[in-house]
Amino acid sequence: MDRYIEILDTTLRDGEQTDNVSFLPSEKLTIARGLLQDVKVDRVEVASARVSEGEKEAVSMICRWAKSAGMLDRVEVLGFLDGGKSVDWLVDCGCKRINLLCKGSLRHCQYQLNKTPEEHIADIIQTIEYATAKGVSVNIYLEDWSNGMIDSPDYVFQMMEAIVNGSPPKIGGVAAGRGGMMARKGGMKSNVERIMLPDTLGVLNPLQVLEFVRKMVKRYPKAHFDFHAHNDYDLAISNVLAAVLSGCQGIHATVNGLGERAGNAPLASVQAILHDQFKAHTNIDEAALYKISRLVESYSAIPISPNKPIVGESVFTQVAGVHADGDNKHNLYQNNLKPERFGRKREYALGKNSGKANIIKNLDALGLELTPEQTKLVTERITELGDRKEIVTPDDLPFIVNDVIKHNADNNKVKLVGYMVSTARSLRSYASLRIEIDGVEYEAASTGDGQYDAFVKGLHKIYTEKLHREFPVLTNYFVTIPPGGRTDALVQTVISWEYKGKSLRTRGLDADQTDSAIKATIKMLNAIENM
Repeated sequence: MDRYIEILDTTLRDGEQTDNVSFLPSEKLTIARGLLQDVKVDRVEVASARVSEGEKEAVSMICRWAKSAGMLDRVEVLGFLDGGKSVDWLVDCGCKRINLLCKGSLRHCQYQLNKTPEEHIADIIQTIEYATAKGVSVNIYLEDWSNGMIDSPDYVFQMMEAIVNGSPPKIGGVAAGRGGMMARKGGMKSNVERIMLPDTLGVLNPLQVLEFVRKMVKRYPKAHFDFHAHNDYDLAISNVLAAVLSGCQGIHATVNGLGERAGNAPLASVQAILHDQFKAHTNIDEAALYKISRLVESYSAIPISPNKPIVGESVFTQVAGVHADGDNKHNLYQNNLKPERFGRKREYALGKNSGKANIIKNLDALGLELTPEQTKLVTERITELGDRKEIVTPDDLPFIVNDVIKHNADNNKVKLVGYMVSTARSLRSYASLRIEIDGVEYEAASTGDGQYDAFVKGLHKIYTEKLHREFPVLTNYFVTIPPGGRTDALVQTVISWEYKGKSLRTRGLDADQTDSAIKATIKMLNAIENM
């Protein structure tokens, strides 16, 4: 295609309309900065005008930062036909661009506004003139444009004639507006910069998008059109591509596909498909997409599905052994979605479907070499663990290898000889433990805020007071039930650590949460002994 496509991210406006999602002003600022500075989207829509004082604070914070960074013209706010109140609200916040919500279907105009098209157009013209006088740029949202094109295309074109060509309707024989619409702007005769075409209810399919957008572009070739997709039929991405093929110059998206009902087109997927399938150009830094995805996941509390394209936890993980075998031979099971593009890496799952090739890939990554017979035994053990629904990770592989080749008991430098933990209401937990390090036994006791905390503090005493060694810092602690388990099933504890500038993650599995955490901790101590 060799075309440049603008990307507007509306996570902070339409994305915040996801059920139970609400961002704090500080969170909105952090996300906006990440989108503009790191991801490098062209524009961000950050709020709806006049919603709340919290929204006003957020928009003001974002605009102050954007102005200092030279990006104020890339910040936009949804506004309404309310006699200029939205425009004044934007001006108070320091914002310079309004996305004016107008009715793109006759039904919305008649039944929601209870106005004639001429009356509605007159309101639009008046607001555009008011915004222009206040130094605020205007983009137009034609809300429910998709149904407008299906049910009332003549109405849509009547709207467009007034908005794009500056032809205000006559009401009572007098032209609406004061003629301000006639100033040329960006190739159009009006002061409107962009026309946004939303599929508000997510009803379109790609063939309809092709037809409708082409009609708009053909009638108004000098207009800049954006397309705003919703995912009610799971067609948002397909419709985005159809819109671009038809001549749209801008696309709206949200991080992780957040948005009303089924959400909007996901930003990462929009970027990947535009780049790979249509060779279109954007300004997006793909390596920053995963980081912003996790940030929005954290602030929104909406978890990302593991198999969500580009940003899902499992999408760059090969599970089937035949796939790893093909990758070993000539990268036969890889496509243009290289994980490195998105700041990630390819992984090979360990489980009952792994096969020898997956094991070899993980052994190579860890720098471990096994004989063919040893590899076969390790594969059998991992398959056995998978059948029991135990999650096996590359962090576990060295221990499985040691266990299989009958050296784990002898080779582990750190062994847990025994321990006792207790807890009581209104009293601190207590732990007493004995471990063996390089054949020497050490014993310690400690109290803590919970059984595991008391146990770790006991270990800390041994390492710092008796061995005079640095003890790793716990950075994250996560407890789950293995997939397919029940509340009385095994507990999996995943613990992340920092040690001498390096990060490592270990897992333990047991029916008791404290025991599983202790197993993960002993794995960690053996791992640092081998560093």
